[in-house]
Amino acid sequence: MQISLETTGALERRLTIAVPADRLEKAFSDRIRGLSKNVKMPGFRPGHVPLKMVEAQYGPQIMQEVAGALIQSTFQEAVGQEKLRPAGGPSIEPKTLSRGKDLEYVATFEVYPDVNKLDIKGARIERPVCEVIDEDVDRTLETMRKQRLEWRPVDRAAAEGDKLEIDFLGRIDGEPFAGGEAKDFAVELGSKALIGDFESQLTGAAAGDTRTVTVTFPDEYANPDLAGKTAEFEVQVNQVMESQLPEINEEFAKAFGVAEGGVARLREEVKANLETEMEDRVRQKTRDAVMEALLTANDIELPKHLVDEEIGRLIQSNKEMFQRQGIDPEQLPDNRELYESTARRRVALGLILADIAAARKISADPARVRAALERMAAAYEDPDEFIRWHMADQRRLGEVQATVMEQMIVEELLQEAEAVDVPVSFVELMQTSPTADNQEQD
Repeated sequence: MQISLETTGALERRLTIAVPADRLEKAFSDRIRGLSKNVKMPGFRPGHVPLKMVEAQYGPQIMQEVAGALIQSTFQEAVGQEKLRPAGGPSIEPKTLSRGKDLEYVATFEVYPDVNKLDIKGARIERPVCEVIDEDVDRTLETMRKQRLEWRPVDRAAAEGDKLEIDFLGRIDGEPFAGGEAKDFAVELGSKALIGDFESQLTGAAAGDTRTVTVTFPDEYANPDLAGKTAEFEVQVNQVMESQLPEINEEFAKAFGVAEGGVARLREEVKANLETEMEDRVRQKTRDAVMEALLTANDIELPKHLVDEEIGRLIQSNKEMFQRQGIDPEQLPDNRELYESTARRRVALGLILADIAAARKISADPARVRAALERMAAAYEDPDEFIRWHMADQRRLGEVQATVMEQMIVEELLQEAEAVDVPVSFVELMQTSPTADNQEQD
């Protein structure tokens, strides 16, 4: 077999391969003989049809099948001989395909780039250090109180923060308009849920009052029929309500699943949950710092094929997220450029981490994979079923294994870097967002 290799780009390679005619002929003849044992033709017993008749009827089809199989096998032979690592399947261009001649074809493909820096020695990695304190627990409990907020009617004038139940009818130039009428509509004063100063004009109103509210729709309003126009709304106030936060007591604790131990036990559980969140975020920020150091050290060319595939996965993932939220996924912008930066980052890190894992012989520790699954499963009603569901599907299990292996790589690289502990408050820590390549994992 003759092989000619050309470098046609930073990562693109072109192999011109000539398979000897006798190899093609042998493969063709073997296939014809094998087929003749089972082919049926009128006037002949099975297995006794002359080879020439089999060839006359099935020859072109068999030649295509044989050529395809030879191209597949000889391409693998060629890349092995040339010590190439194709990043995706090749584009095949047949040049000659006929009996008695060499099978010649051209395969064009991209190869994986060389990753030259497989460590972060000397890099400064800032590792956040945080402690959950009583103020963090108090802040969380206040948020939980707001989740249980109740509204009660009051016999007084409405003030900011109150909720009003109203009927209204809007008119433009004295004529009602579509969408300008509602009954028993709830609006919280100060929420800015309604356009302009609609809400502020209801301040001071009491149940039973009628008010005329005048507002001007913004020029960029979504409904072009209303954009820039001034409307008058006749508003009937049916009810004024003020918010009432529940007390943090034993009943409050029970509402959040704490059957025994009251407020003290609730505070313990809240603190434990915050510490789990803190540990996750510390791990994530440390991981992000390590990944950034690796990217800085390796400005590598990326195979276009892999970037395109990753863009496709990102688009599909966003469409599925839209569907879960009840939104038509067709509303998602069909602009691949929006995803390119994230896709390139993910592909680059994937290539770098794969080479590090291979060079250092790092693989996911089964005990750590099991521990990760148990930790994830703790949030579900049936943890054992959650674990079985992952263990039964290699793709799902593989995602957990990849995450664990990445954590192991980060831990090993950190031992060689200049890791600096940076004290931060819980609030500061949680205000940071995950990087684009880490959002799906956390």
